[in-house]
Amino acid sequence: MDIILYPLAIAAMIFAVWAQIKVSTTFNHYSRIPTSRGRTGAEVADMILRSAGINNVEIERVSGSLTDHYDPRTNTLRLSDSVYGSTSAAACGVAAHEAGHAIQHAVGYLPIRVRSAMVPVTTFASRFTWIVIMAGVLCMALLESEIGYYVTLFGIGLFATVTLFELVTLPCEFNASRRAMTALRSSGWYTKGELYASRKVLTAAALTYVAALAVSLIQLLRLIMRFTDRRR
Repeated sequence: MDIILYPLAIAAMIFAVWAQIKVSTTFNHYSRIPTSRGRTGAEVADMILRSAGINNVEIERVSGSLTDHYDPRTNTLRLSDSVYGSTSAAACGVAAHEAGHAIQHAVGYLPIRVRSAMVPVTTFASRFTWIVIMAGVLCMALLESEIGYYVTLFGIGLFATVTLFELVTLPCEFNASRRAMTALRSSGWYTKGELYASRKVLTAAALTYVAALAVSLIQLLRLIMRFTDRRR
């Protein structure tokens, strides 16, 4: 099985690196081209939220590039330096996408509710997965105890939780981008070329989530195979 999984793991890692480069280069390319209407990312996000009847979300500037996110705990949509005041199609696409996440929370979109509920356990799992797995492997090797078996199994379960979280994230991201493009089109502010540029940026960003899931799935399969082999 390793003969198959190792090449797949390498391919997934290459895909993940390419996806990160792709989103960065695509955003940088289209961020240098201003839109004809001159609306900033912050203005676009505000327009989309108000159009959806959402008036209780604060829009803030946050440092960095592509650090944009929506925080449902404080009802705050944070846009990065490269998006907040920019009038490019790239910035407007990203701002619209984050507004899409705010709308998902407001309307109770099921995948985003599931994802939010998983955040605490996923945070714990991402921090302690490998510590638990290594502790279990050591117990199995040194103590030859059943405790090591169950500790390792628990660690793999933690990793599976992280993988499931990444799987649930996909529909949330795709849906937010779909809402974003629909809102940008209906606004009447953008030409076909500008909408095309926004879509290119959002598609490139989506690939990073697909790549992360692929890497996680293959790693999970490797853990399961090694665990079952050692168990035998």
